[in-house]
Amino acid sequence: MITIALLQAAEEAAQEAAQSQNLLSPNGGLMFWTLVTFVFLFLILYKFVFPPMFAAVEAREKALEDAIEAAKRDRDAAAQLLAEQQRQIDASRNEAQKIIVEGRQIGDKVRAQMIEETHQQQQQMLERARREIEQEKERAIDEMRRESVELAIAGASKVIEKNLDDQSNRKIVETFLSSIPTGKASR
Repeated sequence: MITIALLQAAEEAAQEAAQSQNLLSPNGGLMFWTLVTFVFLFLILYKFVFPPMFAAVEAREKALEDAIEAAKRDRDAAAQLLAEQQRQIDASRNEAQKIIVEGRQIGDKVRAQMIEETHQQQQQMLERARREIEQEKERAIDEMRRESVELAIAGASKVIEKNLDDQSNRKIVETFLSSIPTGKASR
């Protein structure tokens, strides 16, 4: 019997516990103490936890904003440096092109000058060769005259069989030969 009574008492306690444990059923005392506990914990958190947490969040936001601003400034500075370097590269290219053009012009001038000098040297050499040829021609003509005078005198002496003096014979032949037109006049 005791076991039955104990079983009945346990069964009744279980039913009461099941009814009191129903979370969906409103219990005024539990709600009051839950509200008091919530307000107390909220005040403690508001006084001691929230200010440092909000300050950390604001500091983090400020650091992120500063980092974004610094990145924008760095990007703008990099763009300016890139533009400056591009201008310098363009200026260097233009300068190099000018130097190349000037070098070509100077090379062309030097080449033209060298060609002109060579042409002048060729003309001088041709003139000198012509003068030398003319001089040699004159010498050859003079030599031929002398030889022809000698031959004419020798031939005349044999014809006359009398030897006239050489000086007077020469004068007569030279006068005769000078009266004959030279090769220049006949050309």
